[in-house]
Amino acid sequence: MARKKRKRPSGQGCVYQRGPGNFWIKWREGGRRHAKGGYPTEKEAKDVLAKITADVRAGRDGMPHDIKNIPTLGSLGDEWVERRQLTHRSYKNDRNRWRKDLKPFFGGYQPYQVDGALIRRFIEQKLGEGLCSTTVGHLVRGLSTFFADVVEKGLAAVNPVATLPRSTRRLYRNAKDPRTTPFLEKLEDVRRVFLALPRPYNVAFAVGALAGLRTGEVLGLDWHDVDLANRRIYVRQQVHEGQLGPLKDDESRVVPLLKPLAPILAEWKLATGGVGLVFPPRYPKRGGRPGKPAAFTRPNTLWRHLDETLKACMLPPLTWYQATRHTFASQFVLGGGSIEKLSKIMGHASVTTTERYAHLRTDLFRESDFDVVAVDLSTPMAEVVPLPAKTNKSGTFGHAVVTTPTRKKEEAALTG
Repeated sequence: MARKKRKRPSGQGCVYQRGPGNFWIKWREGGRRHAKGGYPTEKEAKDVLAKITADVRAGRDGMPHDIKNIPTLGSLGDEWVERRQLTHRSYKNDRNRWRKDLKPFFGGYQPYQVDGALIRRFIEQKLGEGLCSTTVGHLVRGLSTFFADVVEKGLAAVNPVATLPRSTRRLYRNAKDPRTTPFLEKLEDVRRVFLALPRPYNVAFAVGALAGLRTGEVLGLDWHDVDLANRRIYVRQQVHEGQLGPLKDDESRVVPLLKPLAPILAEWKLATGGVGLVFPPRYPKRGGRPGKPAAFTRPNTLWRHLDETLKACMLPPLTWYQATRHTFASQFVLGGGSIEKLSKIMGHASVTTTERYAHLRTDLFRESDFDVVAVDLSTPMAEVVPLPAKTNKSGTFGHAVVTTPTRKKEEAALTG
């Protein structure tokens, strides 16, 4: 009796040849047999088989079962945008970028058809249309986030954006040098702006410039989160689009309450009663009706008052973000603070992000920075003029000494 043929287990395969220069591979996956051929060498066929079997063992699809039935990126992207509305605060930006730029170009392709060459063509087309490289970078990063979701679903093997070469990534790097971002360079200017701003905008400016809080975090700050005794500020919520909600990264942090800011908040606490929000809504009764939330101070109002104040103080124009958060980061580093500690204070996940804020210029170094290398190279007795080395009679190398007129006068005075 012939022995029953044993089935090859899932995740294994073999390589066989069907004529000269025509190697095939076959493997089992999900209870079914698969085969693929047309490889010119046995080594190339074995490499492909090793990749497929490794993916199968890891729980991923080695290759799509039916490529024709895979939906296009257009339908996948629409579904992705709708799901991000429930989980991401910036879903509106993602939706606009997808509908205006990404979907018209990639919507008709299937996931396996998108590669580095196609993405580079998209980048060059957008740059040719006049888009800034920074904007193109936002589009490419959005595409990468979308493809991460596609790979997770098993509809693509890899994220093509992650495999882009450096020559392509250079095309969409940030067009703005963060080291040239303006901010209040002198602490005296910070004081002048604070004194010139009306209340409560001057207090909000002080919290942003001396604690590094974002605009929404300043407006969402509660008196329970301000510990004047232990000199700490607990950042736990923010105002976004006129509503009180979670933070940008949904992770609370602790910010030190600096000495210049402590008396300002203590005085403001006595003036407001120290209960509820530090900066309560301007029209609290508006939130008494369903669908009518309380009206917080709008960012445009802060920018308008700051612009008027900067003109009155004869200072260059700055946005509220530059005058507060950027100023705090730069002054913190100029005062001797470390980048690592500043990253924790500002709530950044990476020190690389913090370095964009702590933009130092060569004309803003501290006085102590000029005394780091303490060496005296002055020549009180003579002026040393270096000459090329020459060979003496013994064959060794020496240095020539030049006696200048000043040297002659000094030697004559010493000899009497």
